[in-house]
Amino acid sequence: MKYALFLGCTIPARSRHYELSARKIAQKLGIELVDLENFICCGFPVKSSDKNSALILAGYNLALAEKNNVDLCALCSSCTSALTEASRHLSEQENQRAEVNESLGRAGLKYEGRVKVRHFARILYEEVGLDELKKDLTKSLEGLRVASHYGCHYIKPSEIYDNFDQVEDPHTLDEMIALTGATVVDYSNKKRCCGGPVLAVDEKTSLSVAKEKLDDILEAGADIINLVCPFCSVMYDSNQKGIETQFNVTYNLPVLYLTQILGLAMGLERKELGLNMNIVKTKDLELLIENRQKPGQT
Repeated sequence: MKYALFLGCTIPARSRHYELSARKIAQKLGIELVDLENFICCGFPVKSSDKNSALILAGYNLALAEKNNVDLCALCSSCTSALTEASRHLSEQENQRAEVNESLGRAGLKYEGRVKVRHFARILYEEVGLDELKKDLTKSLEGLRVASHYGCHYIKPSEIYDNFDQVEDPHTLDEMIALTGATVVDYSNKKRCCGGPVLAVDEKTSLSVAKEKLDDILEAGADIINLVCPFCSVMYDSNQKGIETQFNVTYNLPVLYLTQILGLAMGLERKELGLNMNIVKTKDLELLIENRQKPGQT
């Protein structure tokens, strides 16, 4: 498996631990992640105000991957959504593709509509597969209680993802977590947004939405939150202390990326997975796991 790794804007600025852990487990699983120079924004941030510019931005990235004869792997759910929608649209709409290519021609690029876009988690679930993934999980995480946050763009809009997961009852992240031996924790309002989309315009409402989700997860008895989107991590990890201060509550809920959790189950070290970069401290997780495991289990 060979993919161009698309990092987008948020990961290099605020989620380097996501990139680090993804690269580590990709290496373990034999997934080749290629770095292409000159990738730009996926287009998602401007889509609501200028759809044409958003399509050109996405088309530029797709054309760059096509020029290098590789498909795209994205870590960010919003980037995946924007690039997948653009890929589908430009492959089906020749007139629109011609208009986009007129702009891309100024940069010496042309897009023919041949690039496949996949979220890294989907590659793990579908292309590596649960059986093969399990073979590389050498350390049991039994005793760890994990609540998965799916977010909005990992599985929606479902039609562009070929109904890869079920919008009303998502399961793919939970299935991968279950492979590690950890306990999957269900909770109220599991499908609710993190609040991130309105953070820039209404911080109070945004943090209130995140707080309600944290309340539900804490009440369900989870030890950690599992997610696959850097901006969801901004809401639950980077802003968790601020939420605690503003609402006079205490959570202390570590927020890990799926890649970090799978990496722990692969026996990788903390710094290899960037666990030292998480905002809410994760140093007690391994001790918690060891204390809860059955005698003699590794």
